[in-house]
Amino acid sequence: MAPRGCKKKKRDIKRGPVSDLSDDLLVEIISLVPYQSTRCCKCVSRRWRDLVSHPDHRKKLPRSTLAGIFYQTFRGERFPAMLCGHQSVSGNWCTSMDCSLSFLPNCKRVNMYLLDSCNGLLLCLFWNQPSHVNGFDYVVCNPATEKWVTLPATTWSSKVRTARLGFDPSVSSHFHVFEFVSTTGVVDVNMQGHDTGKKTVGVYSSRTGVWTHGVVLDNPLSISRFPSSIFFNRMLHLSSYNNLVVAIDVEGNRRSIRGPMPDSTRGVPNVYLSLGQLHLANESVSELSIWALEDFSSENWTLKHSVSHLQLLGREYSMFAGNYRVISIHPEHNVIFIVCEQLYMLTGPSLTKLMAYEMDSRELRFICDLEWGCRTPYLPYVPLLSEPFADGQ
Repeated sequence: MAPRGCKKKKRDIKRGPVSDLSDDLLVEIISLVPYQSTRCCKCVSRRWRDLVSHPDHRKKLPRSTLAGIFYQTFRGERFPAMLCGHQSVSGNWCTSMDCSLSFLPNCKRVNMYLLDSCNGLLLCLFWNQPSHVNGFDYVVCNPATEKWVTLPATTWSSKVRTARLGFDPSVSSHFHVFEFVSTTGVVDVNMQGHDTGKKTVGVYSSRTGVWTHGVVLDNPLSISRFPSSIFFNRMLHLSSYNNLVVAIDVEGNRRSIRGPMPDSTRGVPNVYLSLGQLHLANESVSELSIWALEDFSSENWTLKHSVSHLQLLGREYSMFAGNYRVISIHPEHNVIFIVCEQLYMLTGPSLTKLMAYEMDSRELRFICDLEWGCRTPYLPYVPLLSEPFADGQ
C-alpha cells in the first residue's frame, strides 16, 4: 500500500517526435537506410510495418540484392533424390532461411523440380500428385517468409517444354507464370538439343487465378531446356538459338530483338539484368563476351566486356576451359558468376566449383565447391521479405 498522502502515478505515455512525421516524410527517411535495416523498421510499430509493406512505397524503398543461388542435386543410384541446395555469395545474413524448402507440401517426396527464380520467388514443379490434372502442380514460394501457393495445372501443361516466372515487387505483388507449349504436341529438337518448334504461350496471373492460352508464336522459337530469363518492364525476356532475344508481355504478345552476335557455337546466349540494363553473356569457341542493350527501341548493343576462356580461368583452372557456364551477372556490380564442372561419363558431374569474375579488375575469385551431383538450373536468389501473393499484405 502506498504511503498516505502519496498518489500512485499513472504511466505517462507520450508521443515521440517521429510520430508527428507525415507518411511521405517517414518513407523518405526509411528509404535512406540499407535494405536489411528496413526489415527492422517493420518491427517498430504497425504504422511502420504498413508503410514498408505498402505497394505504393516499393519503388522508393531499398531492395534486396543477390544473396546466393539455388540449385538441385541428384542423390542415390537408380532413383535419385532431387534435393535443393543454396550457396551464399554475399554474406551470411540469410543463414536462418530454410534452403531445403522443407516447408513446402510433400517436400520429402522425390518429386520436386526447381524451374525458375524471379525477385525473391521460386517456381517449382511437383510430380506424382494423383488428385490433380496430369499428376503434377506448379508451386510458387518465397523461401524468406516460407509462404507458398499452388497453381492449378491444365490440360496444356502436359505439353510444356519450358515454364518461367515473372514477378516485379516494385510494380505489383502479383506474379505471372509463362508456359511454352508445343502446338503439335511433339517437341521438335535440333542436333544441338534445342527445341525449335512452334509454340503457344500460356500465362497464369495470380491476380485473376486463371490461365490464358491463345497467342501462337508463328516463327519457330529455338530455346534450350533451361534458358535463362529475366522479367523486366512487365515483359519476360529470354534468348533464342537463332540470335534473338524474345520479349513476351503478360498478355502473351511477343516482340523479338535481334542479338549482337551470330549464332553461338556453344549454345544459346544467356540473358541477365544488371545495372538496369539487359545483358547477354555469349560463350563462343574461344572467348566469353558480355553485351549490354543500350536502347530497346533501336536494338543498339554495346560490347561491355570480352575475355578469352584461358584468360578468364587462368592456369589454375584451365582444365575447365570447355566446361564452365555463366549462371548470373550481379544486379548491381560488374561481377559474373560461373560454375565449372568436371564431367565423368559414368557418375556425371562430381566436381562443381562456384566462382565470381570481376570484369573491372579481370580477377577470378573462387567461392566454394558445390555438392556432388549438381545440375541445371542454377537460380540466382534475391531475398524478398514482404508478402508477394496479394497487394496490400
